[in-house]
Amino acid sequence: MNPKYALLGVLYFVQGIPYGLQSGLLPIYFRTVGLSLTKISLTKMLYVPWILKVLWAPLVDQYFTKKAWLVLSLGGLALACLACSTMTPETQFLPVAATLLFMNFCASLQDVAVDGVAVWLLRQDEVGYSNTIQVVAYKLGSVVAGGGLLTVLHRLGWGLLFWSLAAVYLLAILYTWRVDLRLQGRLQESQAKSRSFHPWQILRGLLRVPGTLWTAGFVLIYKLGDQGATSMFPLFLLDRDFSPQKLGFWNGIVAMVFSISGSSLGGYLTSKQRHPLALLKVLLVLRICGLLFQTLLTAVYKDKATIFEVAAVLSICSHHFVSGMVTTLTFSIMMHCTQTADESIQATHYSFLATLEVLGKLLFSTLVGSLVDWLGFVPSFCVFLCLSSTSVLYALQAPPAGG
Repeated sequence: MNPKYALLGVLYFVQGIPYGLQSGLLPIYFRTVGLSLTKISLTKMLYVPWILKVLWAPLVDQYFTKKAWLVLSLGGLALACLACSTMTPETQFLPVAATLLFMNFCASLQDVAVDGVAVWLLRQDEVGYSNTIQVVAYKLGSVVAGGGLLTVLHRLGWGLLFWSLAAVYLLAILYTWRVDLRLQGRLQESQAKSRSFHPWQILRGLLRVPGTLWTAGFVLIYKLGDQGATSMFPLFLLDRDFSPQKLGFWNGIVAMVFSISGSSLGGYLTSKQRHPLALLKVLLVLRICGLLFQTLLTAVYKDKATIFEVAAVLSICSHHFVSGMVTTLTFSIMMHCTQTADESIQATHYSFLATLEVLGKLLFSTLVGSLVDWLGFVPSFCVFLCLSSTSVLYALQAPPAGG
């Protein structure tokens, strides 16, 4: 494998671990001990560092090397895992939440650094393959920490689970530290040009990059309804007698295999065309069809009926496959846009777009549990369906070049 692809793969893999823990393992765990959907959704607030990362992105752009930031952030993630291994979520919810918040901060800091490395290193013809690696590796990390660990949590125990994750981060630190020194030197040379930290000047520079305004709007809304369905449908099945182990397997592992397959296909197709917007429009329509099917299932689903269980699993797998393609194409559009920016603000520009992408997901997913508790599953899924249609309408209004 190309050495830079290998480096990016390792870094994005470990970056996906905190997300997998908080999206795949903890919601199911908390639901089994009796927490309401409202409280489970509010734990999404722990992702707030991903919204704020644009504030420290200029520091990563202007000071030290990307390699130094990577080692620092990975070290923080290892320490957070060691701290979690000494706690019990049922009786120490607030300390666990604070540690997970710190973990998200370190992961967001790592994300800024690795995105800066990717944007600077990659050629135009490598963006499609690289974004496949980015999305696939991130999802693999999420699968391992979410569905994978959920299926063995009752055997490993909470403490050993986090000891294992800490060991993974320590291995990632060693790998990053031993990366080709020529790469480090090139990055040092790149960052040695100038240092300035004027927030308004940086913001104006970001918005002047061609295509930024349209791309920013799209990444803010493209996951609104999709994110609600993705987070709530597994909990709907849990309330319909799906066991946590069954959900961990089908939703946490098998569905992620389909998601990774979709992401890989999306990256391949992106590498074969100059701009992926035309394909993206088709996929957004297909995603609405999948959400419509899940909405119908919530209305007619009957407990312990095999035909409905099969239909639910098929809907999860197909939804993750299409969403995986959509995600890869969206990140490719973001990176194409960022590569037109000046090198001194590229990491900040990509972080700005990525922050809006996370913000679009969190703004709704934080409240989606309250929506379901208030309206019920069927009306809420109708809301998800309507929200998803906005991304199709927005994409149809794209400028000719897609940005």
